[in-house]
Amino acid sequence: MKTYVPKQDEVQKRWYVVDAEGKVLGRLASRIATILRGKHKPYFSPHVDTGDYVIVVNAGKVRVTGRKLDQKIYRHHTGYPGGLREVPLRELLRKHPERVIEKAVWGMLPHNRLGRKILRKLKVYPGPEHPHRAQKPEPLEI
Repeated sequence: MKTYVPKQDEVQKRWYVVDAEGKVLGRLASRIATILRGKHKPYFSPHVDTGDYVIVVNAGKVRVTGRKLDQKIYRHHTGYPGGLREVPLRELLRKHPERVIEKAVWGMLPHNRLGRKILRKLKVYPGPEHPHRAQKPEPLEI
């Protein structure tokens, strides 16, 4: 018996749409990361992008548990002296709700070239509308 390893051009890509309204952020992100990576398919291979595209709508209505709205802080450094920037989750949800889901999913993907390629298949929108009707996405219940 030989192990089947899929080639990049043999993989069938599908499109899914997920409504994030009322969903818990971490559980939603882990399910999205699984689909983006392709781990739900029987021919998953860790070095080949076998995953599907995911469209997330209503990103601004995602839920978090506990006191994360006030206690969770996103940090990044500008590269300049004293350039540490901190943004609480509540403010990031208000200004850029799509970044909250993108950051949560990115944390669950491999941090290499393949992970960056996989993350490009995630499309997040703060409201209920998205411009990907032509791809005929299937609704995905999470």
